Amino acid sequence: MDKRLITETDVRAAAGDGKLQVARNTIVTPAARDLAQQLGVALVEGGRAAEREDRRAVRREGGGSTIAMGSDHGGLALKQVLKGFVTGLGFEVSDVGCHSTDSVDYPVFAAKVADMVSEGDAQFGIMVDGAGIGSSMVANKIPGVRAALCYDLTTAENAREHNNANVLTLGGSLIGERLAKEIVRKFLTTPFAGGRHQRRVAMIDGLDQAAAGSRRPAAGC
Repeated sequence: MDKRLITETDVRAAAGDGKLQVARNTIVTPAARDLAQQLGVALVEGGRAAEREDRRAVRREGGGSTIAMGSDHGGLALKQVLKGFVTGLGFEVSDVGCHSTDSVDYPVFAAKVADMVSEGDAQFGIMVDGAGIGSSMVANKIPGVRAALCYDLTTAENAREHNNANVLTLGGSLIGERLAKEIVRKFLTTPFAGGRHQRRVAMIDGLDQAAAGSRRPAAGC
């Protein structure tokens, strides 16, 4: 997993190699940059996060973007409507399921959508379940995913402009088709503002690495 916060400790550990791989959107502390210069350690952008972004850039430059879409049985009807709408906006759709009204577990499909985004196989993901809450929780467990449950145009715009969200979750039983379409349109067409928000998004992504390094055994009863 790519580390999202580089400190003096990381620079010292890389002194022998003379270079340190830094994923895009990684925070490098000022002290770490100063030490790298003193020790002659080159900060080289790379890693899996950069490779994923490169694949996304290739899709954007080619004029098309893939949207991973999924649902549980409760969100199937709305997903079917949104698939045609998203295609009409000029995107390609990869439907990961489900494909029937038989009862299924939303975490399975939310994880599939999030995995496609995490691996760079889709630029954005859209997941629809009954309320959208559970799928948001699932998607945000996947490294590199910033999922947002949106229920109006303001939340959709904020999620993209300020948080650079890459997965949208919707509550199929809570909003109608017309509003859902407008939320999707706003989400897919609003650019990330960058600037001061870039640092904050990098801090969000940095929690992936922090969580991986702070696993603790469960306490006894």
